[in-house]
Amino acid sequence: MRAVVASLTIPRYLATAAGSRVRADAGWRRGGLLRLVEDEPAPVLPGPAWVRLRPELAGICGSDVGLAHGRISLSLSAFYTARRQIPGHEVVAVVDAVGDAVTTLAVGDRVALDPVLSCVHRGFGPVCASCARGRTHTCDRFDQPGDSGCAAPSQGFDARVGGGFGQVLVAHAAQCRPVGDLPSRRAVLVEPAGVALHAALRWARDGDHAVVIGPGTIGSLVIASLRRLHPDLHVTAVAPGTFGAARATTAGAHRTVGAGAAAIEAIATADGYRLLHAERTPLPILSPGVDVVFDSVGSPDTIALATHLLRPGGTLVLIGAAGRQRIDLALIWNRELTLLGTVNSGPEPALEGRTATTEVVDWLHDDGFPVDHLVTHLVGLDTWREGFAAASAGPRIGAGKVVVRPDPDVALVGDLEVRVPRAGGQGRGTAS
Repeated sequence: MRAVVASLTIPRYLATAAGSRVRADAGWRRGGLLRLVEDEPAPVLPGPAWVRLRPELAGICGSDVGLAHGRISLSLSAFYTARRQIPGHEVVAVVDAVGDAVTTLAVGDRVALDPVLSCVHRGFGPVCASCARGRTHTCDRFDQPGDSGCAAPSQGFDARVGGGFGQVLVAHAAQCRPVGDLPSRRAVLVEPAGVALHAALRWARDGDHAVVIGPGTIGSLVIASLRRLHPDLHVTAVAPGTFGAARATTAGAHRTVGAGAAAIEAIATADGYRLLHAERTPLPILSPGVDVVFDSVGSPDTIALATHLLRPGGTLVLIGAAGRQRIDLALIWNRELTLLGTVNSGPEPALEGRTATTEVVDWLHDDGFPVDHLVTHLVGLDTWREGFAAASAGPRIGAGKVVVRPDPDVALVGDLEVRVPRAGGQGRGTAS
C-alpha cells in the first residue's frame, strides 16, 4: 500500500531537529523523518476482535506537525517506542474486513477511530492500575505491544497497526465509533473533539469566566465544548489576528483578545479588574482574575499569560504538548493555582463512564455544534508535503485543520469545501 512513513532513527531525528531551525520543510526533505513509501506492507489483523479500515480522511494533528519538525519531547520516547510509524490518528474510515469475533461491525460500516490502545485492546488481563481506575487513556502499558503488536499509545505511532496517512490500518472493534451518515468533514473531527471535551471536563466548574488560549482546532473545539456543557459560562478567547479571532467567535467565544499583555489589559478594561505591575516583568497580573484558563498552545509565553490571568485558587488546564519549557512558577505557588495536564480522551466520570468520543459523535450529528469551519485544506498522498507545509504555517496562510485523503477511491460523505495546497500555490475546490 501507499503510506507516509516516519523513520525515527536517531540520525534522522537529529537531522530533522537541526534542519528545522533553518528550513521549515526539513522533516519532509531528503534525509528527514518523513517520506512517501509506495509499497509499505499493509497491517494485518492482530486478532479475531480486530477490523481492517480504509480511511476516508485523516487529520494532520499538532503532534504530527511536531514530529515532522523534530519537536517531540524525548521524555515521551519511553512510551512511543516504535521506530517506524505511519502518522494519522484522527481518522474516519470504512470497515474493509472484520475478525471472526466481531459482532458489532460489518464490512461497509463507517466509523471514526478512538485511537488509544489500552490493556483490553492489547489483550492484557488483569488490566493495569490506570485502566482499572477508568483511566484507559493513560494506560500503564502503552510501551508494551501485547496482542496488538503496537509499541505506542495509539494508531498513528507504530507502522505495525498503521495510521491514517496510509491506505489501510487496523483497529480493535472497541475503538471504532459508528458514525452512520455523518459528513466526512465532521466525522474526521471525532478524535480532536473527544480530546477537547476531555479537557473541558477536567475543570470542575467553580466560576463563571473561562479563557481559552489558541484558536486552532483544539482551542476552537474546547470553546464549543465549554459552551455546550455550560451555556451560561463566559468564554474569552486569546486569538491574535483576524483569522483566529473569526474562528474562535464562530466556535462560540463571547469575545476575543490579543496575545500577551494586550490580553490582560483588554480583560481588565472590559471587566473592571485591577492590574498589578511587578518590577522588570513584561506581563501585568490581573486582579482578581479569571476562574480557569485552557491553554491549547503550551509555550512559555502562553503558560506565563495563563498564570497572570488566573485568580487565586484558579485552574490552568494545559492541553498543548508543552514539553520542556522554562517558566516562572512563582504565581502557581503564590496564588495556589491548580495545574492540570490533559491528553487523549477516555471514559468520563461526568458522562457516567461514557467515552468522550462516543459523546461527541452525538454532538457532531447536531448541525448546531459549530465545527463546519474547522477543516480548511485537503491533500492526497501525492501532495502530502504541501499538507504538512500548510499545517505548519497555520493562520499565516489561513489554514485550520488540514486533512489527508489517502485513497480517492474511498468515497466521502457530504461536500467538503476546502483549499488544495500545491507547490506553486493553492486553489479552492469541493471534494465528494
